[in-house]
Amino acid sequence: MPHYDVYALGNALVDLEYQITDADLHHLGIDKGVMTLVDEDHQLRIMKYLADHPHHRGSGGSAANTVIAISQCGGRGFYACKVANDDLGHFYLHDLNENGIATLGNQYLEHGDTGRCVVLVTPDGDRTMCTYLGISGNLSVHELDTNALRAARYFYTEGYLVTSDTARVAAIEARQFAEQAGIKTALSLSDPNMVKYFKPGLQAMIGRQVDLIFANEAEAKGMADTDDLIEAIAALKQLAREFVITRGAHGALIFDGQALIEIDAIPVKAIDTVGAGDMFAGAFLYGLTHGWNHHRAGQLAAAAAAQVVTRFGPRLSAETMRTVLQQVNNTVTVQFN
Repeated sequence: MPHYDVYALGNALVDLEYQITDADLHHLGIDKGVMTLVDEDHQLRIMKYLADHPHHRGSGGSAANTVIAISQCGGRGFYACKVANDDLGHFYLHDLNENGIATLGNQYLEHGDTGRCVVLVTPDGDRTMCTYLGISGNLSVHELDTNALRAARYFYTEGYLVTSDTARVAAIEARQFAEQAGIKTALSLSDPNMVKYFKPGLQAMIGRQVDLIFANEAEAKGMADTDDLIEAIAALKQLAREFVITRGAHGALIFDGQALIEIDAIPVKAIDTVGAGDMFAGAFLYGLTHGWNHHRAGQLAAAAAAQVVTRFGPRLSAETMRTVLQQVNNTVTVQFN
């Protein structure tokens, strides 16, 4: 039996989350609702402007949020990433450990700056991210642990890695290794800007076809160069054997390799959509790696994502995640009795 349910590869970023207004975004000249890569000076100017705003600090990165969600459900995960030998780097590794995630040892730490992501949350619950990758921009095949990857059920990576030449190569090599080892492969497209500006790189990361793609509706349509959802679905079938398209308040569509499955959204008041897609992916992968069918895994993913958007930050507490898991188990039991 594999030792890890999911081996994930992604950016290691310490999230600094602020609550702001649309006027603040306009003043800063930042595009709303997407992730923008910035240099350190630009990010520091943003942080200086927000100096009087309270903020929350936590370890993040898209794939990290996903693998932590898997762990909180009771699964086992490994996270391959790159942090520096600085305070934020040690904070990050400690947080992974506290969340039950195996990772590379301290011998991999180098001089530099651990990546940071300034997360700007507006009153409508939308999130805008300004990311300084720091040393994470140098993520490479050096950070791959093929022994751990060989011991996993799934290899999972984030589309954000497409922006770095060395990280993109690492993602491609890890995917090829997984394919040769008979390990299933999964990719999140991550952000509409990744699709808009880096589509050829994403296609290289996908290769001929991955087992599973996660996308929101805008990302799916962007990959297909269409405004039509049906055409986007047809295009994704060429890129992945299975896929998930999240649609916010409209729920999600899951293709299980044979049929489309509709997952209803759970009505909630969203105050922060940071990490909703990451949470969906983590809960869904937990379900698949624990013998659940796609519909049941989708129900868990929708329930977990609904919970995470009702609070600030990209994660739930382990206790809340266990409660969500139990509620979904009870609902499914009632349905089949």
